[in-house]
Amino acid sequence: MNPLLNLLPGILFLLDYGVSSVGSDVVSVKEGDFVIFHTGVETRHQEDIKWYFNDIRIAQISGDLTHRCTDVKCEDGEERFRDRLKLDNQTGSLTITNITNTDSGVYDLKIISSTSSSDKTFKVIVSGSSAAKQNEMQRKSVKEGESVILDSGESKKTNDVMWYFNDILIGEITRDQSKICTNDQCKERFRDRLTLNNQTGSLTITNIRTTDSGLYKLQIIINNGRFSITSEERVKRFSVTVTAVQDSDLSSGVVAGICVAVVGVLVVALVVIYCRHHRRYNQAPQKDDDVNNSPLKPRDRDTEHL
Repeated sequence: MNPLLNLLPGILFLLDYGVSSVGSDVVSVKEGDFVIFHTGVETRHQEDIKWYFNDIRIAQISGDLTHRCTDVKCEDGEERFRDRLKLDNQTGSLTITNITNTDSGVYDLKIISSTSSSDKTFKVIVSGSSAAKQNEMQRKSVKEGESVILDSGESKKTNDVMWYFNDILIGEITRDQSKICTNDQCKERFRDRLTLNNQTGSLTITNIRTTDSGLYKLQIIINNGRFSITSEERVKRFSVTVTAVQDSDLSSGVVAGICVAVVGVLVVALVVIYCRHHRRYNQAPQKDDDVNNSPLKPRDRDTEHL
């Protein structure tokens, strides 16, 4: 049989599905890091998205979500990752949490749709210590109504940032856009009071309230569009305490203003009292000669002739 005839089915498959390789990435991470491999597609536009580790299928999701599996739940899966794999239902992107040195290897992504198919490869190298170093908690105490800035420590934006308040996502900056309060709970609590610095990723809270007291977490993510890396070493934590302002608690400026006003009133009162006193006691007194030389009244004259 002509060898070309043997190749015909494969050629027809390539023509039908348009298989293409989108290249490979070398991903260097440390033990304990979180890694996300992005597909760049949406599952509803695909028939199947499959993930392989060293040729072993470790995750799969179908476009209609009727079939979905990770790790041991897949037919040829194993317990290597032990519930450390997560699949995004919208994109089919794969997340590996708390990565270990045994996770080093080649990860293959196969995307199949009704009209095309593509492959992508990630070569993962895991190194370093598994003991994640957590950043020291920064504590801030402010009064109700003031503004507070939670500094990212970044001089310019080079990575993605995610801000959380008590584990609720309140703001994020990705490579192409920034978002604040994407859910109703966040909008209700921080309505129009949050600002993100697009250059540094720092967060500003204006007109702060006592209900804003709590734990704020900043997660810095290395993201090149094809994969993302983050770790506890790149997490900053802020403990914010907001104290209520009582009616008797006045700012130093207000107190100073009141003192000036009181002093002014006292000065005016003293001036008025002094003027009245001075006018009363500085009238010229009558002299004895003036009394003796004063004209006699008619009654006084009659008395004088007696």
